[in-house]
Amino acid sequence: MAPAETDPYAHADSTWIDASPQQVYALVSDVTRTGEWSVFTRSCEWDPGDGPRLGAHFTGHNSRPGREWTTRSEVVVADPGREFAWEVRDGFVRWGYEMEHEEGGTRLTQRWEFRPSGQAWVRETFGEEGITLRIEDARTSIPTTLATLKEILERS
Repeated sequence: MAPAETDPYAHADSTWIDASPQQVYALVSDVTRTGEWSVFTRSCEWDPGDGPRLGAHFTGHNSRPGREWTTRSEVVVADPGREFAWEVRDGFVRWGYEMEHEEGGTRLTQRWEFRPSGQAWVRETFGEEGITLRIEDARTSIPTTLATLKEILERS
């Protein structure tokens, strides 16, 4: 498990997966498959000619009860077998996966950081309730996402 956190605007959790770090990276860096494991993301597509590389851009289509939205993201880390991360809306939020070889498999950690610019926009647009909702959504969706990724990778 991830260490105890004191920052309400950041969260991480992890799970052990019976797959190599390279196998895990190949899956999590294929954003076109994100809808298979994400609680809120329904689909993603790379910009024409882009793929899982530093500086690449993709669009995500998301939904939760009562709301649908689209995001634009940029890959900020693409280190095969080690880390894949992206920032949403020019740094509003940072999401990422870290892979570490452990006991014949991989310790996969998913991290979320709600940046000050994103907090300000959400607070202005949705009020304090929007901030609370995003924090709770991250804390509850990450364990579900990790469990689904584990299931996908271990049945492959």
